[in-house]
Amino acid sequence: MTTDLVEEACRRHETPPVASIALGEVLTGCILFGGTLLKVGQRVAIKFTGAESGRKIVVEGGNNGKVRGYASLPEDDPLFDVSQVIETQFIESDGQLTVVKDLRLRNLYEGVVSLTGNGIVADLNSYLNQSEQIPSAVEAGVILSEMEQNAGKALVAGGLLIQALPPYEADTVYRLADRIQELPPVEVMLNSGRTPEDILADLFGDITYEVLEVMPLSFNCSCSRTRSRKALISLGRDELEHLLETEGRAVVDCHFCHERYVFDGEELSELIGLLGE
Repeated sequence: MTTDLVEEACRRHETPPVASIALGEVLTGCILFGGTLLKVGQRVAIKFTGAESGRKIVVEGGNNGKVRGYASLPEDDPLFDVSQVIETQFIESDGQLTVVKDLRLRNLYEGVVSLTGNGIVADLNSYLNQSEQIPSAVEAGVILSEMEQNAGKALVAGGLLIQALPPYEADTVYRLADRIQELPPVEVMLNSGRTPEDILADLFGDITYEVLEVMPLSFNCSCSRTRSRKALISLGRDELEHLLETEGRAVVDCHFCHERYVFDGEELSELIGLLGE
């Protein structure tokens, strides 16, 4: 269940409803990818991009249950749903899904697939089965509150990923994929009061399974004031002096979590002094 982290992301970015659902689905997908595709210390980034529109959804995380991300989407149109937004802002704009994995090797692994036109979850499934070439089935969904005082907030969010690990029987994965289609959407089951453990039991039925690990999930960004300070120093003396003269301060905004770090004139002068003449 990813409800809390999705709500935290949407709160920070003040996303409108359609963007909240889209971002929530990709955040949930990243949590699932991180937990199955990665080892300790490795990271994954999932990017939906529209080359012509400039729209994007970018999410990254590791295998520790921590994830961060943002969505650059238009304001809500009452006629739009998430699949329509993906269609108009990504597919019609030469869009693609890119998954980049940092496996702590010399080079990053990058997989790119065309968008299916059937929504974010279908695109994630397409990537796993085409690029990873491992029998897989992924589900993710978000339900927003319709209550006036909490309108647009994530009421429930969650997902599941079934993937074959060697040695495996592909037929078992396909059986489970069929069962996923027979069950209500995962977010609907969670909203009805079913727990993740209940959903696993419903899904596996007579197939024996074992719970190996349970971990807390959170929206967590690695940005900090110290990192922002280093980023400003990297701009160089001339740029910092220009900021001091024209703005009197510097503001660093983190795309991933919308945290804002403000450095006043005195702090800018200090940074300039560190760079010497």
